[in-house]
Amino acid sequence: MKPVRILVVGTGGMAKSHVEAYQALPGVTVVAGVDTNAERLSAFCKAHGIAQGFASVAEAIAWGGFDAVSNVTPDAAHHATTLPFLAAGKHVLCEKPLAANHADAAAMAAAAARAGVVNMVNLTYRNVAAMNEAARLVAEGAIGDVRHFEASYLQSWLTQPAWGHWDKEDQWLWRLSTAHGSMGVLGDVGVHILDYATHVAGADVAGVSCRLCTFDKAPGGRIGDYVLDANDSAVMHVRLANGAVGVVHATRFASGHFNDLSLRIFGTKGGLEVKWENNVSILRGSLGADMMTATWKDLPAPAVELNYARFVAAVRAGAQVRPDFARGAALQQVLDLAVLSDRAHSVDLSV
Repeated sequence: MKPVRILVVGTGGMAKSHVEAYQALPGVTVVAGVDTNAERLSAFCKAHGIAQGFASVAEAIAWGGFDAVSNVTPDAAHHATTLPFLAAGKHVLCEKPLAANHADAAAMAAAAARAGVVNMVNLTYRNVAAMNEAARLVAEGAIGDVRHFEASYLQSWLTQPAWGHWDKEDQWLWRLSTAHGSMGVLGDVGVHILDYATHVAGADVAGVSCRLCTFDKAPGGRIGDYVLDANDSAVMHVRLANGAVGVVHATRFASGHFNDLSLRIFGTKGGLEVKWENNVSILRGSLGADMMTATWKDLPAPAVELNYARFVAAVRAGAQVRPDFARGAALQQVLDLAVLSDRAHSVDLSV
């Protein structure tokens, strides 16, 4: 088995998940970390037994003792930190969203194609068995022609402290501030539910109408250096290239839900319900004769490999893997259009 050496760029909270996943894979070694924050970098490397640490991407590339990169920097830094690795011929798995805007995401996808390296966006819910089995069923015609869908991503970290205190910790506060590179809930988890719905439906987005909302969360809308102006809830009407229409919504105010995704998708021959609730994958269907009696049954969903394992396998094989940067750029275009839609069509009857 070919050894694979991984460099982790960005050593904040999510980086822990990356390292632990790689360290569980045979023949994979996390050889170094990169972070501009020396104290955080040192603590991270010590905690995970990582031998090398670098203060910049340039230093890491000059060292060169790695085969592939996991980019876990904040959203706005993805573009600037990924391009040098692509130019150096390194394989890259990048956290979502791929970039802060479609122009940057498209540039990253083009650079990856030119470099001929393995490139992947870490859309976490491609790891969900129910999602992948539902996509297979739709692709083989189990529900006929797709007509309608409804999808939601429900989080509640602005109403409960299960993951930490959002009003006291930088790892949460930056996600609430556009000046710190956040696209709000739209960019943070909206990208996930868009991928979740459209991957299962087997069609790209052809049109979107969106409303975004930012709620008052602190006096003056600010905590320290963080202006809390990023959107907290997003509601979208979406039209797909296959003619189907649906609604997609995401929020951080879904009290009673820690981190739950749901999709109901309907076609001319049946329907599917695809859920990820309390870390459990659930697939239900009303197919064939069951559709005539509105009977829904649990359906089996084979386990799938995690994105990290599929990325490493692709690096070893020298083959591309999905979701790739091109997919990330396509999703980013929808996010950008959603923002433009909200700005163009917002109407306030209270004025």
